[in-house]
Amino acid sequence: MQKITPFLWLNDQAEEAAEFYTSIFRDSRILNVTRSEASDKMSGRPAGTAMTVAFQIGGQEFIALNGGPTYSITPAISFVVNCADQQEVDYYWEKLTQGGGQEVQCGWLTDKYGLSWQVVPAMLWDLLHDPDHTRCERVMAALLPMKKIDIAGLERAASNA
Repeated sequence: MQKITPFLWLNDQAEEAAEFYTSIFRDSRILNVTRSEASDKMSGRPAGTAMTVAFQIGGQEFIALNGGPTYSITPAISFVVNCADQQEVDYYWEKLTQGGGQEVQCGWLTDKYGLSWQVVPAMLWDLLHDPDHTRCERVMAALLPMKKIDIAGLERAASNA
């Protein structure tokens, strides 16, 4: 059992969301679904409805709860997807925004369940921590107007081309 497990409170889409995420990421699977044995009078959900769904994406365990509308996910918490190249950035961007996700800024997006993701190339961290402060400023100036990150654009800014 891992020490810390992200726990996602959703209205009534826990199983659907877990299936969505496990379809996108490698090394992913549904681990367990706990279903209600009787009708839930408060929510009106029938017997057999998923209450919690334990799943794993990219080797990280998560639990999703059908908790009802009391709370909702906010952009104050996000998950970073470190990508090796532009092809990987494009893949995760397309998959996570499908079905109603929203592009935000600087590699951030919100998926159709309201969960925020940062889809970033691993090389971005090196560019932003370069000892040449002017180079970092150019990279940041190129990054800020981007929604999905364009690696070639960042490299051009870094080389001052």
